[in-house]
Amino acid sequence: MKYNKGLSTISVVLIVIAALGIYFLQKNSGIVLKNTDQKQQEQQGKNTPTPNPTTEDKKINDISYTKINSDNPIVIANNKFTFDIYSKITEKGKNVFFSPLSISSAFAMVYEGASGKTADEIQSVFHFPKDMNILRTSFSSINNDVNNASNDYKLSIANALWVQQDFKFLDKYLSAVDQYYVGKATNVDFVNKTEEVRQTINQWVEGKTNNKIKDLLAQGTLSSGTRLVLTNAIYFKGQWEKAFDKKLTSEQNFNVDNNTKVKVQMMKKTDKDAVFKYGENGNLQILDLPYKGNKISMMVLLPKDNNIASLEKSFSFVKLNEWKKLLSEKRVDVFLPKFKIETQYYLADTLSGMGMPTAFTGNADFSGMDGKTDLSITKVIHKAFVDVNEEGTEAAAATAIIVGVTSAGPDFSIPVFRADHPFLFIIQDTTNGNILFIGKIENPTI
Repeated sequence: MKYNKGLSTISVVLIVIAALGIYFLQKNSGIVLKNTDQKQQEQQGKNTPTPNPTTEDKKINDISYTKINSDNPIVIANNKFTFDIYSKITEKGKNVFFSPLSISSAFAMVYEGASGKTADEIQSVFHFPKDMNILRTSFSSINNDVNNASNDYKLSIANALWVQQDFKFLDKYLSAVDQYYVGKATNVDFVNKTEEVRQTINQWVEGKTNNKIKDLLAQGTLSSGTRLVLTNAIYFKGQWEKAFDKKLTSEQNFNVDNNTKVKVQMMKKTDKDAVFKYGENGNLQILDLPYKGNKISMMVLLPKDNNIASLEKSFSFVKLNEWKKLLSEKRVDVFLPKFKIETQYYLADTLSGMGMPTAFTGNADFSGMDGKTDLSITKVIHKAFVDVNEEGTEAAAATAIIVGVTSAGPDFSIPVFRADHPFLFIIQDTTNGNILFIGKIENPTI
C-alpha cells in the first residue's frame, strides 16, 4: 500500500475492472477451460439462477425516480458493506481510504451476469436486494442523484465496459448494464493489443477522476485471456461551507500513539462562525463539517483516549446511526490536520474471505454474461486518493475486477475538537446518509 504526503481536496475514484477471460488447460497461458462433464456436474448443483433482464424491462430513462432517502435499499446495503469491508482491510499504523459506493456499483454490474451460487454469494456480501427491479431502480436513482449538476460542488459517478471484440457476450447482459447503470460497452482487442487497451482504460479513469487516479492498471494486469473489464469511477471536489483561514494554520504535534509524535500542518477555526453539528459521549467526539451546498459533509470521529483500535472495534452500521443522534448545532473550537493520502488494495482474497469465494474459482457461474460458465474473476484492484486542506476536499478512487476465461444533554460551554491523534472520517450525502468515502488517519505525514 502506498501513501503520499499532501494536498487537501478529496477526489475519490473507484474503478472496478472485471477482466473476463476463458480458462484453457494450458499452464503457460494461465487460463483454464472447463470440460463438458465438469460443466454438467456444476450446473446440476447450482441454485436457481438470478433472473436476467428481459426485453420487457424498461429503459433507464423510463424509470420513475424517487427522491433518495435512508429507505433506499442500496443506501442501506452500501453502508452495511462499508463497515463489513472496513473491518477486513484496516491495519494498525496505516491510513485507510476507499470508496464503498464505487466498489458496490462495479459489482452490481458483475452481479447482473451472475447466476446460481455465484450470484447468491455476491448478493450476500454486498447486501443487494434479491428483487432485480429494486436493485436496478435503486442504483439508477442513486446514479441520477449523484450526477445531478450542482454549482456548489463537483460529484460524479461513471461506468464503462471494455469487451473483447470477437467474444460473444449476451445482448441482454450488455443492454441491462447500459440501461440501468449507463455502462456503455466499447469493443477492444485484449488478444493482440493488450498494452494499448490498458493505456486506453487508464486514460478513461484519469479523465473521470480529474487525473487523480493514474495507472490503475499496471503493466501485466491484463492479458490475452482478458475478455471484459468493467470500470466505475467516482469523483468529488467540494469547498467547505466555512473555510479555514490559511494564516491560522501552523505546525503542531500529532500524537500517532502514546509514544510517537509527528509534526503536521494543523488547521484552526475558533471564531464566532465556528458553529457545526457536534456530539460526544464518554469515549468519542463527533464533528460534522459541511461542504458548500450543505448536501455533502465530512464526519470526523475522534476517540477521546487516543485509542483508535477501541473505536474501530465498536465501529458499525448500527453504532454510526446511534452516534448521529448525538449531533446538534454548537460552537466548536476546531483543530484539524491537513492531509493527503493515496491507497491501493488488492481485494480478491478479502472479498473471497467475506463470503463470495466461488466467483474467483473455476466453479464460477457468469452465464448471464455469455451463456456459458467459462468466466471467473481473477483480480480486484482498488486505488484511492484524498486531499484535505483549508479550502475543502478532493477525492478519487478506482477498483479493477479482472475476470478471465476460466466501500447529550444541554451544554453551553464551547467544546474543543482537537484532532491531534488518529481519527476516522466519512464523506457522506447528508440527505440520505449514503457513505461515498470512508477513511482513517493514523499518521497524516505518511
